[in-house]
Amino acid sequence: MEKKVHIYSRFERFWHWSQAGLLIIMIITGFEIHGTWHLFGFEKATDIHNLFAWIFLGLTSFAIFWHLTTGAWKQYVPTTKKIKEMIHFYLVGIFKGEHHPVKKTELSKLNPLQRLTYAVLKVLVLPGFLWVHE
Repeated sequence: MEKKVHIYSRFERFWHWSQAGLLIIMIITGFEIHGTWHLFGFEKATDIHNLFAWIFLGLTSFAIFWHLTTGAWKQYVPTTKKIKEMIHFYLVGIFKGEHHPVKKTELSKLNPLQRLTYAVLKVLVLPGFLWVHE
């Protein structure tokens, strides 16, 4: 009988889906704040948006702490190894049914484009967001 291996820990799955939910709610309320549609009313949408933004920042802060204390930060160090293969896969190969060029393991969970994306988000976008909203 094969043993089921979880590549991502419970915390990583919780963090991933919590981010997704928080961001979806902030996108919906953000569109309302900017007048695209009307669901909650401006004031309520602003309150919801700000609350979920603070929760998102708290979750992100805890995740950074968790990554640093567990050593999981190593998963996010960008690399250019197989980056051309990943670009080809996402632009063409995925539509042709080609195999994914990077195999996930417990020690290497992210492909080169995921690593680069997280590095940009954590190093440029999040600090820039915090700086602009001070």
